[in-house]
Amino acid sequence: MKPEIGQIYEGKITSITNFGAFVSLPDGPDGMVHISEVSDRFVKDIHDVCKVGDTVKVKVISIADNGKIALSIKQAVDKPQRPQRDDRPDKQDRAPQRRPAKKSQDKPKHTAAPPVLYPDGVWEEQVSSNPDFEDMMSRFKKSSQDRMSDLKRGGEGRGYSRRGNGSGRK
Repeated sequence: MKPEIGQIYEGKITSITNFGAFVSLPDGPDGMVHISEVSDRFVKDIHDVCKVGDTVKVKVISIADNGKIALSIKQAVDKPQRPQRDDRPDKQDRAPQRRPAKKSQDKPKHTAAPPVLYPDGVWEEQVSSNPDFEDMMSRFKKSSQDRMSDLKRGGEGRGYSRRGNGSGRK
């Protein structure tokens, strides 16, 4: 008897490898069940699920041109239907769910950025379209300028030299 694709047969496991199990179908032909087709759950070691000599139901998934038969145990088993919850109304009977509206923040939308001193000594107020970004950027500039001045000041006092000999003189 030649197996047909989509048919379910009962077979006996003849050998097990790391990647699957070989199953002897009725009337002789052998097929292989890949480890991914053994169970609906993750199977790390096929030996935990199957043993040589077990009788299993398998479904023929495909038959290659060279005669290799691909089988599946998980497709041969009827999946239990999830019980329908009676306490939950049908989709059309349910009221649409809405997300709660975000609370408006008390921050004004446009605030003045800190005044800027230009090189010619003129102070100028700037209006920012994104106050959070402007505040963040001004804090970053101030902290980076402070760090740079500390580095420059510290290097001069210790006799920093590019030559690496520790003296400030050539």
